[in-house]
Amino acid sequence: MPLLHLSLRAGKPEAYRQAIFDSLYRAMHETFNVPEDDQFMTITEHDAANFRYGASYLGIARSDDLVFIQITANNTRTVEQKKELFRRIAELLGERPGVRPEDVFVSLVEVAKENWSLGNGLAQYA
Repeated sequence: MPLLHLSLRAGKPEAYRQAIFDSLYRAMHETFNVPEDDQFMTITEHDAANFRYGASYLGIARSDDLVFIQITANNTRTVEQKKELFRRIAELLGERPGVRPEDVFVSLVEVAKENWSLGNGLAQYA
């Protein structure tokens, strides 16, 4: 049950943003075994004054097309699954909508399964 929050510079067309959603879901489905219909994602767009990044941090040449992706997920995946997720996200976003791998920034936040309520005031996984 991953929850994704994405941040990017304002101005991209709807088709671009929808392609990001589609590529991220596909990567999670393939690497984290996320089931069909388990798609909970938001995109927040920022003007230039409200979007800052290290253009060359760790020797990676980032551009204004940088996409911040924060994934909150259960702490049940292996290190290998996480590495494969990161690789697959960069690959699929490169294919569609055409984000350079240098502009794919992913942060994975892991939580215990009992820390979710997916509706009705219930802890479905507890």
